[in-house]
Amino acid sequence: MSVSSPTSTSAAVRQRSWLPLAAAAVTMTFWASSFVVIRALGDTVDPGPMALGRLLVGSAVLTALVLLRRARRAGRRTPPLPRGRALAATLGYGALWFGVYTVTVNAAGRLVDAGTTAMLVNLAPVLVALLAGFLLREGFPPQLLLGLLVAFAGVLLIASASWTGRLHPLGVGLALAAAGLYAVGVLLQKQALATAEPLTVTWLGCLAGTAVTLPFAGTALEQLGGRSWPATLGVVYLGIFPTAVAFLLWTYALSRTSAGRMAASSYVVPGIAVLLSWLFLAETPTAVALLGGAVSLAGVALTRLRRPARR
Repeated sequence: MSVSSPTSTSAAVRQRSWLPLAAAAVTMTFWASSFVVIRALGDTVDPGPMALGRLLVGSAVLTALVLLRRARRAGRRTPPLPRGRALAATLGYGALWFGVYTVTVNAAGRLVDAGTTAMLVNLAPVLVALLAGFLLREGFPPQLLLGLLVAFAGVLLIASASWTGRLHPLGVGLALAAAGLYAVGVLLQKQALATAEPLTVTWLGCLAGTAVTLPFAGTALEQLGGRSWPATLGVVYLGIFPTAVAFLLWTYALSRTSAGRMAASSYVVPGIAVLLSWLFLAETPTAVALLGGAVSLAGVALTRLRRPARR
């Protein structure tokens, strides 16, 4: 009988601990790219049809993955569908985060400048940490709270670089509503993952979000059909990578870490978006925006630190 050595066991543990971090990094990169694509499509596709298009594509990709897994496990037991509270939490987070949040944040971006939108929407990780501390009993680790403050300060620096002073009351309200939808969505998703596995939770959540955005189907056919193939390709990209792939990786990482730490990871998105806009949209970032990205990255790193174990 072979016995694994302590060295090999600790190496395997370290490798597994890095997988959620790597999944979160890929997720944030794809989410940052979505802001660049959304900005490029802003004058062509309205917020509702854009949300419906990307969710339809995302649902198709996730459905294919579910069917492929069932085919590969023919004759073997497949993960059961969530029931009861887990099913309600899954459908609830999907409707709120995939559906209503996507339309809301797109609409807010049309009424206020990008800096204000980023500043208000990025209140969400703070809300997640506070609500998870009370409702999910994750507590309030000092390094998490400090990291959130530092990361949000970085977002404020990035926002100041693109702030124009255009404060439309409805736009501000929509951005704040988007932050609340994000926070509630993460908490519901974390609850669903207590008894269901990531692929099923992501798939059913995306289907629920698609159902919420179906009223935009008529407008989507007008704006994405015919000769608007560049816009269609952009929406297909949003559906495959920032939606299906990114949310699946996010769900995997969320199932293996706390909601507060995962939500804090999204603070690197504005900084990555600034760099991607520089590369693909020729939008040269200011020194303040670059500094803000570095500060946000440092804040997220702080949230990942763990307190040393007491003797």
